[in-house]
Amino acid sequence: MKYELVYIVSPEATDAQVAELHTQVEQISQRLAGTIEKTDNWGRRKLAYEIGPHKEGTYVLATIDGSGELMKEIDRRLKVSDLIIRHLVVRVDEEQTVIERLRNRRTETTRRRRVARGLPPDRQPGEGQRGDVDDDRDDRFDLNEGLER
Repeated sequence: MKYELVYIVSPEATDAQVAELHTQVEQISQRLAGTIEKTDNWGRRKLAYEIGPHKEGTYVLATIDGSGELMKEIDRRLKVSDLIIRHLVVRVDEEQTVIERLRNRRTETTRRRRVARGLPPDRQPGEGQRGDVDDDRDDRFDLNEGLER
C-alpha cells in the first residue's frame, strides 16, 4: 500500500535535526519492510494558522510504500517527538485504484456505444468535433488577436 506522510517540524529545529527525523523514518521503514519512494523537503513556510507559539515550520513530504503496521509505528513515533508540530498520513493507492477503475469503465462504455453505432471501438485520427481534446489547435480562440496596437 502507498501512503503520503506530511510532517511539520518546529522552526527552532536545525537542518541536522530535520535530517535526523527523516533518518528515523527511513530506519523504521526498513525495519518494518517498507520503502520510501520519494522525499521532498518543502522548506520553511508560514503556517495557515498558529499552532501553539509557532507561526511557521519546515514542511516535509514523504511517499512511503508499506503496511498499515509501518504507518502506525511512524504515527506513534511522530506523536511523541517534540520537534514535530503536526503530521498527517494519507493512503493514496486507494484513490489511484478508484480513478483507474472509473477511467476503464468510461472507456469500455464509449467503445460499446461506438460499436453499437457501427463505428470502430477506438477513435480514429481526425475524427470528432472541432474543439475536442484531440485537436492541437482551436482557431476560435486566438489569445494574441487584438493585442497589437
